[in-house]
Amino acid sequence: MSNKEIIEKINTLKEKRRAVILAHNYQRDEVQHIADHTGDSLGLSRIAASVDADVIVFCGVHFMAESASILAPEKTILLPDAGAGCPMADMVTAADVRELKRQHPGALVLAYVNTSADVKAETDICCTSSNALKVVESLPTNQEIIFVPDQHLANWVARKTGRTFITWKGFCPTHVNIRPDDVRAEKEAHPEAVVLAHPECPAAVLDLADEVLSTTGILNSAKNSNAAEFIIATEPGVMCSLREDNPGKTFYPARERAICPDMKKITLNKVLQSLETMQPEVRVPEEIAARARRAVERMVAIG
Repeated sequence: MSNKEIIEKINTLKEKRRAVILAHNYQRDEVQHIADHTGDSLGLSRIAASVDADVIVFCGVHFMAESASILAPEKTILLPDAGAGCPMADMVTAADVRELKRQHPGALVLAYVNTSADVKAETDICCTSSNALKVVESLPTNQEIIFVPDQHLANWVARKTGRTFITWKGFCPTHVNIRPDDVRAEKEAHPEAVVLAHPECPAAVLDLADEVLSTTGILNSAKNSNAAEFIIATEPGVMCSLREDNPGKTFYPARERAICPDMKKITLNKVLQSLETMQPEVRVPEEIAARARRAVERMVAIG
């Protein structure tokens, strides 16, 4: 089948299933194009919780589909490729968090949303890159905070807020692939360009950025800026929306090869197969979901 025929079948099945398609900004361009909503983890979590649909086809990675299941347990959550995971999320387990809590009694646990449902169930509150500063500013200043799993996001938030964290040493393999020399080379080639970087990048990259932002923050900043050129230090999938939303502006990836292989696993064919078979389904057991929900809902409420 051609892509046009696949898309027609997807749209027919969407209507039949009362389904919506959510796609993260790092997905393949053609997957983003068929989505009803695109966004970052926080934006898609909020949509999953409120959208009027029976089925959510989540074009992202496993922890995102889990978050949708936690927030919308009455809906069927489909992840078109069951193998789309997150290496960073896999770097910390619920047992790790329980051990940290044993070592630091009384500490609050703050988990980046890039974690499993089991980890969220051990957590006091979650955050995304777009609201991490607000979340930390909402927490008592006299309490220790355990921050898992991303050391680079934790270090950036610590620098911005002056807080000290008990930090897990996780990282995003894709974002640590973006190196200071990559940014310097792009700046030398495009001296007028504004550098926008994601906080999962190492500190040496963030030091070269004009702004440090979530994927949605990058999209909004580029749209509202008077600048004509931008160097983007994050996964290149975000270029799809950047170029479509800003036809008069030019965008250069800081590192073209900083691609998340898990985010690229979902294809149009897999979306179609998922709607046809109603599989693979992601459903978090209620005993885990009930505990995780408190942390995720606190994150969504802060916005």
